Amino acid sequence: MTSLNGWIVYNGHVTSSKFMDLFFNLQDICASKGLNTKLVKHHELVPVIEKGKPILKGLYSEEKPDFIIYWDKDTALARHLEIMGFKVYNSALAIKNCDNKSLTYQILSEYEVPMPKTINAPLVYPSCKVTDYSFYDVVEQELGYPFVLKESYGSFGMQVYLIQNREEFLKKVDELQYVPHLYQEFIESSKGRDMRLYVVGDRVVASMLRSSDTDFRANAELGGDAFAYEPTESQKELALRCAKILGVDFAGIDLLFGENDEAIVCEVNSNAHMKAIMKCTGINVAELIIEYIKNDLIKPKKKSVRLAISSDTKK
Repeated sequence: MTSLNGWIVYNGHVTSSKFMDLFFNLQDICASKGLNTKLVKHHELVPVIEKGKPILKGLYSEEKPDFIIYWDKDTALARHLEIMGFKVYNSALAIKNCDNKSLTYQILSEYEVPMPKTINAPLVYPSCKVTDYSFYDVVEQELGYPFVLKESYGSFGMQVYLIQNREEFLKKVDELQYVPHLYQEFIESSKGRDMRLYVVGDRVVASMLRSSDTDFRANAELGGDAFAYEPTESQKELALRCAKILGVDFAGIDLLFGENDEAIVCEVNSNAHMKAIMKCTGINVAELIIEYIKNDLIKPKKKSVRLAISSDTKK
């Protein structure tokens, strides 16, 4: 078989070791699987539409990779690459579906996926200011206190807040009025604990339980502890269902525990980091992702069964 050549595209403005170690690891694993890859900064790819056609200018304008592992959230660039005919993992639409939490919940709601009661904040133009608080009165009535406020775009739990009272609520409304965000029911039974199921293709390949004694968020990045976890069949089925609906090839699916330990969807992360789950489970998730991509590239060509589903798709 002819050797396959690919790019690992990442955000060139992010240079911390936490991220770069992941990219180098992915590249090393690709090499061990017979895949030749280059680490490519997203801003080294200049997407140009010329004479009505998408092309690339810049350092890599003459290269034609067989595949692209896309570890960024610049979905406009990812879509440009797809229109040019490149195979991108995850797809631009899948990343978009997961990166915007408001959109994630809307898409999943078309399929009656269990999730906390959610209310999207209204759009406020930068030239305007919130003066009518009747919308926020309804939020209070629907969710009560405490409730969770999430910025629509965010990672590692850093843009998630627990709102305890009206004073905190209105302060955040003023602070975030121009930032897309949402309000969500607080699942008390899952305070300080959740589970992450890592999906690759059509399998849950690794799972961990996360817990914190000091924060309502269980993220390891915020000081939570992580333990290997064996999910139930229903938890696996829910994670796989979310992955299929959102069109991801691989993702970290975060689930909460309901009052009777039933699974409730918290978030879906299309480019979820793997350090914590690999450390506590001993499972090399990165290697499984590369194996999935290689197998997908060499299998007989046919219409993919994993298609990203946009928000206007009918049930």
